[in-house]
Amino acid sequence: APRRIVDEARAFADFDVLCLQEVACNFPALKGSAGEDQFALIAALLPGFTAIPGIAVDTPGPDGRRRIFGNMILSRLPVRQATRVLLPSPSDPGLRHMPRMLLEAVVEAPFGLLRVMTTHLEYYSALQREAQVEGVRQRHAEASEHARRDREVDRSEGPFHSLPQTPSAVLTGDFNCRVTDAAHARMTAPFDERAFAFEDAWTVLHPGVEHAPTVGIHDREQWPEPFACDFFFTSRDLRPRLQAIAVDAATRASDHQPLLLALG
Repeated sequence: APRRIVDEARAFADFDVLCLQEVACNFPALKGSAGEDQFALIAALLPGFTAIPGIAVDTPGPDGRRRIFGNMILSRLPVRQATRVLLPSPSDPGLRHMPRMLLEAVVEAPFGLLRVMTTHLEYYSALQREAQVEGVRQRHAEASEHARRDREVDRSEGPFHSLPQTPSAVLTGDFNCRVTDAAHARMTAPFDERAFAFEDAWTVLHPGVEHAPTVGIHDREQWPEPFACDFFFTSRDLRPRLQAIAVDAATRASDHQPLLLALG
C-alpha cells in the first residue's frame, strides 16, 4: 500500500529525493493494489515534496478511466525541470514485455544542480533491456552535451524559456540484471568527451565487496536466491561527493529491498 511504502522509506532515511518504480493507477488485478491512484496517494503522503510522475503504460480501463503504470520521483529539493524519455523496445517475439521509460528531474542540491534519473528496465527480454540501456546512455550524453554547449537564449515565460543543464547525474531503479550481466557492464562503459561515465556507487564506496542483494531476501518463491538488480549509478564527477550507500535488508514492504545513497 502507498502509506506502507512511504512509512518504510521514512523509517529508512530522512530523504531529500525518493525514486519509485511500479507505481500504478486503475490496475486492480496487480498484487498489492485495489486499483487506487497510487501516484496521487503517494504525492499526498509527502506534502512539501514536488511529485513527478513518469507514465510508461497508458491503456484504457473497463470503467472508462485510463490505466497507467510507471515510475515516480518526489523531491523536497527544488525541481527545475522534469523530462520523460520513452525507452526502446525492439520486437522480441514470444516474450512478454511492457513499455519502459526513463524519468528525470533536475534538482537544486546544496552543492549545485543534479539530474536524478530513475527507470525500470525490461525483465523478460535481454534484447529489449540492452536496447534500453543504450536509450539511457543516449539521454545522459544528450543532457551532458546541452550542459556543456548551451547558452541562455530565451528569458521569456513561455515553453522556450532557457533552463540551466548539468552533466552531474544519479541514475537508479530496477535494472533487471545482475552485476555480472552485459547490461550492467554497458551502463558503466566510457563515453566520449561529451559525458562523464557512470560508475556503480556500491563499487566506488565498497571496492572488492559484493553488492548487497536487493531481491530474494524474503521472497524466495519469486527469487530462489538473493542477488542485486537495483543499483545506483553516478556520473564520474560525483565520486568525491559519494558518502554512503546502503540496502535495507529488513523491510518486507516490497519484493525489492530499498537502496539509500548519501551525497555531500
